[in-house]
Amino acid sequence: MSEIAFENVSRTPRAGVKGPGAAAWLAGLGLPVPQAPNSWLPLSGGLVARLGLTEFMIEGPESAKLAAPLVHGVYPVLRQDTALVLRGARLNELLLETCSVDFRALDLATRPVVLTSMVGVGVTVIPGEEGGMPCCHIRCDSTYGEWFVETLAGVAGELTQPGHPYNQGVTA
Repeated sequence: MSEIAFENVSRTPRAGVKGPGAAAWLAGLGLPVPQAPNSWLPLSGGLVARLGLTEFMIEGPESAKLAAPLVHGVYPVLRQDTALVLRGARLNELLLETCSVDFRALDLATRPVVLTSMVGVGVTVIPGEEGGMPCCHIRCDSTYGEWFVETLAGVAGELTQPGHPYNQGVTA
């Protein structure tokens, strides 16, 4: 579907930690720590996401900092997710077809992180905008990765079929 672009960014370095000491440990490494659960902050070439109260995911070059020795109360989290970035004018339609969350209702200024499911697969979604177009970063367990991408692409293709409810009033 030309109105939605899929980019596989699974090779982007990422790491995770959790535990009662994780926030202080990350701050001690010089990383910004999102204060609110289920929010994120930008990093040079990446991001740091707070997944709940005490779990964090770091993406990009700065994830290498998590190789530092762990301290009491900080535990590693293996991050081998399938990672996608979806962009395009019809992205919200795809999200409404595959997920129960209306991402258009979220305040993007709060940098939300949404833990939900899409097509029956547990996902972490970071919605946003790039160049005035909706985009979202989606992470899922890599064991579902290939099926997940194929299923989303199939649903995206169906959105362009004549007679689909989203195409009523659209002329070719």
